[in-house]
Amino acid sequence: MRVKIHHEGTGILIMLLAILLVINAPLWLWVRPLAWAIGCTVVSTVFYLLVVNFFRSPRRVFTGDPVNAVVSSADGTVVALEEVFEDEYLHCRCIQLSVFMSIFNVHANWFPVDGTVTYIKHHAGRFMAAYLPKSSTENERSTVAIKTPEGQTVLMRQIAGAMARRIVTYARPGDEASIEDHMGFIKFGSRVDLFLPLGTDIFVKIGDKTTGGITCVGRLNPDK
Repeated sequence: MRVKIHHEGTGILIMLLAILLVINAPLWLWVRPLAWAIGCTVVSTVFYLLVVNFFRSPRRVFTGDPVNAVVSSADGTVVALEEVFEDEYLHCRCIQLSVFMSIFNVHANWFPVDGTVTYIKHHAGRFMAAYLPKSSTENERSTVAIKTPEGQTVLMRQIAGAMARRIVTYARPGDEASIEDHMGFIKFGSRVDLFLPLGTDIFVKIGDKTTGGITCVGRLNPDK
């Protein structure tokens, strides 16, 4: 099966391949015994394949009922699920659901709900480990709010981690959001927080694994 590479990784992969060729070629030409060249090439190949794996970009289709569905925005592990006060945009108590992505996960981010983008803001910040609770408010991050057709607002926050140095957000105010579309990408280790209205039915717990664009993590209840 052909592996599709996310366009955010194309330039990095080409540059990395060139660097590894420059390192390995002289070893094969001039260094003896050949065991040194073989060892370096094996390590280089494994490293390159890990980076390719990081930038893979699968096409996913949500097969559940999309009405009021909240779908995971990222591949990873649920590391936080609690009631909090969101003070950047919602200014109310809500349910925070956080998914941590390791370097082995797909790092594309999907919209969590269908609707219309109403707010976006990028914040400069620190680069602490993304699994720490205070990374949600202190790390480099990008916040996107989406209003659903039923009138509820869901907030999504992309958070850089200790290794991540670039958050890419494609959403713009006024855009139509779809749970099958990429909302952005975070490079090398990160986390995504969802802030959901109180009364949302939650279908996951801390420690559960999620698949971006596929796992239904909750369902909104506009009538509550």
